[in-house]
Amino acid sequence: MTTSTSVSSPNEEKTAARRRLLVLGLVLTAQLMVVLDATIVNIALPDISSALDFTPTGLSWVINAYTLVFGGLLLLGARAGDILGRRKVFLGGIALFTVASLAGGFATSAGLLLGARAVQGVGAALAAPSALALLMTMFPDAKERTKAIGYYTAVSIGGSAVGLISGGMLTQWVSWRWVLFVNVPIGLAVIAVALRVLPETARRPGHFDLAGAITSTLGMTGLVYGFVRAASDGWGDSVTVTAFAAGVVLLAAFIAVELRASSPIVPLRLFANRDRATSYVARLLLVAGMMGMFFFLTQFLQDVLHYSAVVTGVAFLPLTVVLFAASQISARVLTGRVPAKTVMAGGLTLSTIGLLWLTQLHATSGYTALLFPLVLFGIGNGLAFVPLTSTALRGVDPADAGAASGLVNVMQQVGGALGLAVLVTVFGSASRSAVSPAGASAVERAQHAFVVGADRGFLIAALFLAATVILVLVAIRPQPKPAASVETSFDGRPDAATAELDADVEELRAATAHA
Repeated sequence: MTTSTSVSSPNEEKTAARRRLLVLGLVLTAQLMVVLDATIVNIALPDISSALDFTPTGLSWVINAYTLVFGGLLLLGARAGDILGRRKVFLGGIALFTVASLAGGFATSAGLLLGARAVQGVGAALAAPSALALLMTMFPDAKERTKAIGYYTAVSIGGSAVGLISGGMLTQWVSWRWVLFVNVPIGLAVIAVALRVLPETARRPGHFDLAGAITSTLGMTGLVYGFVRAASDGWGDSVTVTAFAAGVVLLAAFIAVELRASSPIVPLRLFANRDRATSYVARLLLVAGMMGMFFFLTQFLQDVLHYSAVVTGVAFLPLTVVLFAASQISARVLTGRVPAKTVMAGGLTLSTIGLLWLTQLHATSGYTALLFPLVLFGIGNGLAFVPLTSTALRGVDPADAGAASGLVNVMQQVGGALGLAVLVTVFGSASRSAVSPAGASAVERAQHAFVVGADRGFLIAALFLAATVILVLVAIRPQPKPAASVETSFDGRPDAATAELDADVEELRAATAHA
């Protein structure tokens, strides 16, 4: 009996360890799909525009149709995992995402592609929260969970670079359609393995705040559509005015719904804390500027500098490398040693300078004119993201932890969509009024108009970030020094790296809590 126990226990532990590794691989793969799908199509935008006859302003919807729905339904997806079971919701989300990717790859018109992108957003909103929750469930040991979270964070940050590079390769070597088709075999593999290894989680009683999710998503869509429509048809256009009016009415209805709902998707009391509300707005503005930069630079590199799709993807690699490095420095070195307010303001200032630098681009600019602004922007964003996140979650009541964490991601998605819509409007107005040099050919006139519009877009994006710097300096209150109870190093000083690692675990655990 003793011998049998000694043999079976290690075997059972090995089986459990293999299962945990499979779950980790599944979650990382699913997260990579969700993250890179926000950037992989960027490289394909010029080819998509030509194939499906998108207008320059309408092209922004290829990005916004995904991010708006993803952000708008993210908290509802988290709640669905709690109520229906996370395994079931995860599988449903991945299946929906996979089918929508297949449909988008076969799209023969702009409308069909945008519809498929919106459905992809629904699938991502269902899969992403449940994936993280399942990861936390499968790694109960703190040390193993910390390692798993480290991999998850690396994939979340590096996914944008993977999307840009793989998007370039697929677009150039096969077709733009494969930036969508590539999700199909990956999604099918994830589903096949998930059916074998993923455990089901207990269901929790609760209610779906469908009215809140629908009014908020449609309200933001109305505002975004109004901006994009204004870029092509003017501010006096009846459809533009109607879109803005509908957006405002729906967002007002959303607030009314949340005030009355028994289980609101967004507890409005979260915005009562000045620091937290400021961090949400700051994140929205920061991502608004970043999405505009990706959108315009991708087209600038291919349409003006005539880079191939592959080279265009690689051109963004330095940005991702320095962003990741700066975020690690912010989390492991600066946290606990430098006030969060100082790190936020300093990082946002660097990002602002980088965007202002990009306003000097012209049709004959080389890559070096982009490289240094990109590096500066990446360093600034990397430094600012960590303290922005910790400020958004600091002091949150445990009952609101899930909603507070979810709002961080919602602000990121909505900020990207709304910011891009505003910048596209500015771009459209500036490019139409651009005066081409005398004797310029048709191609030169088109390039000149694009550069003028893009430069103006970069300027407004820089103003977004400049406003964020002022907001942080004025509204964020100085935080007291870390408590003495923080774990200490051998020389008795607080171990900031340990404290930040624990904070990361708590923040990610909160993201899986009841929304």
